[in-house]
Order: sequence, then C-alpha cells, then structure tokens
Amino acid sequence: MSKNLLIIFALIFASLLSFSQSTSITYNQYVLGSETSDTTEIAVIQSDSKVKIESLEKLPEKPIPGLANEITFLDYSKGEIISQLVYKDSSYFAKQAMHTPAYEFLDDTTTILGLRCKKAQTTINSNRIEIWYTNQLGIEFSPVSWLGNFEGAILKIVRNGNRVIEATEISQVKATEKFIPDDLGTAISSQQLNQLQKEKLVMRIPVFSDQQIFWGDTSALPAEIPYDSSLHTAGGTLIFKRMQLPEVPDHYQIFAEVSTHSNGDAYDRTGSVFVIPDGDISFLDAMLDGIDTLPVFSGKDGESYQGIQLTESYLPPVELLRFFTPFGVRHFNERVQLDGLEWATEAYYKQDISDLRSSLSGDVMLAAFIGNYDRGGHKLSLSLSFYPGSTVWEDQNDFENWSLPLFNTLNAMEMAGQNYGKLFGTDTLKIAFDVPEGVEKLRLRYISTGHGGWGGGDEFNPKENKIFIDGELRFVHTPWRTDCATYRALNPVSGNFWNGMSSSDFSRSGWCPGEATEPVYFNLEDMQPGKHQISIVIPQGKAEGNSISFWAVSGMLIGQKKVTNAD
Repeated sequence: MSKNLLIIFALIFASLLSFSQSTSITYNQYVLGSETSDTTEIAVIQSDSKVKIESLEKLPEKPIPGLANEITFLDYSKGEIISQLVYKDSSYFAKQAMHTPAYEFLDDTTTILGLRCKKAQTTINSNRIEIWYTNQLGIEFSPVSWLGNFEGAILKIVRNGNRVIEATEISQVKATEKFIPDDLGTAISSQQLNQLQKEKLVMRIPVFSDQQIFWGDTSALPAEIPYDSSLHTAGGTLIFKRMQLPEVPDHYQIFAEVSTHSNGDAYDRTGSVFVIPDGDISFLDAMLDGIDTLPVFSGKDGESYQGIQLTESYLPPVELLRFFTPFGVRHFNERVQLDGLEWATEAYYKQDISDLRSSLSGDVMLAAFIGNYDRGGHKLSLSLSFYPGSTVWEDQNDFENWSLPLFNTLNAMEMAGQNYGKLFGTDTLKIAFDVPEGVEKLRLRYISTGHGGWGGGDEFNPKENKIFIDGELRFVHTPWRTDCATYRALNPVSGNFWNGMSSSDFSRSGWCPGEATEPVYFNLEDMQPGKHQISIVIPQGKAEGNSISFWAVSGMLIGQKKVTNAD
C-alpha cells in the first residue's frame, strides 16, 4: 500500500473519530503553459469548521517597504471570512460575510493525490471557474475565500482555463486550542484593509500641497536654497523646492500626480512640472540672479532665447509633466450653470515618469510653473508615487537608467523675461550632443504643444514637427488633440458660442484645457556612441498684429547603461 493511501485512510479515520488532528494541504499556484511564471505555495490547515490559508513563501531577505504577511481564516460555522495583514510592528484584520456562488455540478471525475474527485463549475465576475473536489476526507476545505461554503475538500481550481491552484501534498498536523487568535490586531473594514495593504506598498512623497501660483510675489530668494521649503520666483508664477529623494530599485514605477484648481484666474494656462539639473550654469542661476545668466540662442529674428538648449556647461530643465489648466474650475463653478452638467472641483493629472528616474534621486530641485498674471492665480498640489514591481528590494539587472536633456523651449520664467518659443518661424533648433560608450536602447522622449490663440494661430492649426538626426529626417510628428470636448465639465467659464460649442471643445495642437500632454517616443537604438546633432523644424505660423504663434517643445534622450561594477 502506498504512503499516500495510508495517509488518506488515516485522515478519513481521524475525521470520523474527532478533530484533535487537523488536515493540512499544500497547494501550488501556476499558469498553464508558462515558462516564466514561478509557482507559489499555499498552506491550508483545517481545524473543526475553521480553515487557515497562508502563503508558504517567506518574506524576502531584503523586502520592499510595506510588505505584509497575509493570513485568511474561514469560519464555516459562522459563515465568516477573516483577513489579516501582519506587519513587523502591527497587524490589522477585517471580517466579512462568506458568499457562496451558484455551482453547476458535473459528472466528470478524476483522481488527485489518490482521491476520487468530482467536478463543479461557476462564474465569478465573468471568470469561468472549474473546481475539482472530494468528499472522501469528510471535511469542508478551500484554498481561497471567494468560493464560499463548499461541501467537500477542493483540491484543484482552474480559472479561465489557464490559472491553476492544485493540491500537491496532504498531511495531518496537531490541532491548536486557539486556531483563530483572540488578538488579530486593529479591526477595520474590508475596503479599508484592501486600501491599507496597497497604500503601505506605495511610497508617496508629497512635494507641494495646495500651493498658490500667482502673479505679484516680490519676495527675494535666500542666497542658499534650504531643503523642504516651497519658494516662489518669477513674480510668484514658478514654485520650487529642494528635496532629498530616495534611490529606489528600477522595478519601481514612478508617477507624477498633480491637481490644480483656479484661485481667481479664469483662463486655460500652460503648466509644467520639471527638475532643475545641476551644471556649471543651471536654471536655478536664472531664478536667483536673473534670466540673462543663461546661455542664449540668438535667433535670425534678432531675438534672444534664454536657456532652451544643451551646451557644454548647461543642462535645460527636465520636464516631467506638461499640463494645461482648465477655464476657472472650482473658483468660477457658480458663474455658469448648464443643465445636465456638474462642474468638477479640480483638474487631476497623473503620468508615468519612470523613464526619468535618473533625475529623481538624491539632491533634487523640483519646480512647477503656471503662466498667469492674476493675483489669485491657481492652487497646485504635487506628489511623486513609487509603485513596486517586485517584493524584493534589490534589482537583479546589470543596467542602470541613463538620460540627457537636450532642449526645452517652454518659458517657465515667462514672467521674469524668458522669451516664448517663437524661434521656429525663422530658425531650426539644432543641438549637438554626445552619446557615451555603453549606452543602449536609446529613445527620444519628446513633448510638443503649439500656441497662438486665434483662428490663424498654431494652437488651432496642426503643424508637422520634423526631427532630423545628423542631417537625416528621421521622424515626423503632428501634435493634435481631437478629444478636448470630453473635458467640458472641467471648464465652467469657457466661452460658449452661437453654434452650441464651447471654446474648450476645440481641437488643439497637442493639448486640451484641463488635460496633460502625453510624451511621444522615437526609437534611436541604432545610434552609435559619439558626437551627434538633432534638429527640430516646425512651420510656425506668422504673427498677426500683437498675436504670435510659438511652440513649447522639450526633448530628452533616455536609455540604459551597463553597470561597470556588476557581479
């Protein structure tokens, strides 16, 4: 007689006599046909009418912050599920009623670990669930809580034909007096527990909280910028803060989260969140000592364009997020009422900026700009959110992120005299740069928006952006948004016209009032190390009276560089 059969007979006999012994079943989770998915093990222990479900995977030696040990208790006698999160210094739990889906019982049979199993199936949230269960153990048993009260021991679950939970071992263990501990920690709701688990894993770093960006601030900046203090410059239209940001593994995804609302300004305005890089000359010098400290692009139109391109001694601002304020959201919500439309209370922008992680660790100068000449201006909040992609803190790769800012014509110091990006009417923007040895998977991260707010202006007319590399036309991109009418609820004082349209409805050159502009990426993997040149050509529209067209374009090379000290 095999060892498995002896164990099975012992289990059946024990279940008939008493519950002094508990049944333990180990399960594997895996994906059918996958060569990359690791199997994970679950231990499920039964005692009387209670079941304990716990992963056998130990916490990593160097875990990410916020990782918990998860334990689930099923109390069939009470029809109750208890979910518990155990952290190093605390624990939390939530109770909820057990819900049992409707099952269809089939005639199919199979054998799992020497036990005859029958088949049942159900549908949960559009997922097809196949279940193989046995009644030979005389107990109710499930490796998951969402299958509810099932009369039998479930040994295998197949979800949508590919995700499998399957029993691999059955044994007996000694029953404990208190199978479910009296002290489970702090009691919260199931929704709170779920949210808590996710929030503890995410590293959120607040940068600005409801900071006013407005016109009229005349206060002087300190000679040395302190850490963690929000400061204003350019008449109050640009705020910045010096911070120490953590160095996180590459498996973390990084998001910039911004919310804005009007504090008196009624118009759609250009906004930007950026990092000020160090250099022999930096954008910070212009903020402290004036815009003329920056290197100048001398245009054929006779005008100077300050700090817009890479030089040997200067790195332009690294743009994390380009956004546009809506027409007066919140402050003007009572001004206009439209049937069937409820105005939003703020504009919210969230964008993945993981590819800029090389600019987001250590001593960092973060800034936000909203162009306006209003004493009330706007209120802005900014945070950085870091989402883990692994439970292990350390990276397992031999590459690090590399980046190089090339150009940025968005005049974030507009109110301190920085010129608009209207050079494209007479010039090609050309930047020389070096690609170092060992850099791979090169891409150009490119943001472009056209401006000129009248019928003939470039805001309302699509224009091809041509990108030349080393004199060769490589990419053509036309920034254009046709979905601006989607965001009508963000624009309470947008102009309403005779034909039923609002000014916020019109298509625009790469942006909409109340929305962020998405970067586009151009593949440069064939670029070899050494010296190169990039050129940007845009057929900018001509001025009309005092109205001008201009383009805010920013570009950055991103790639990977082999770590020289990798094992």
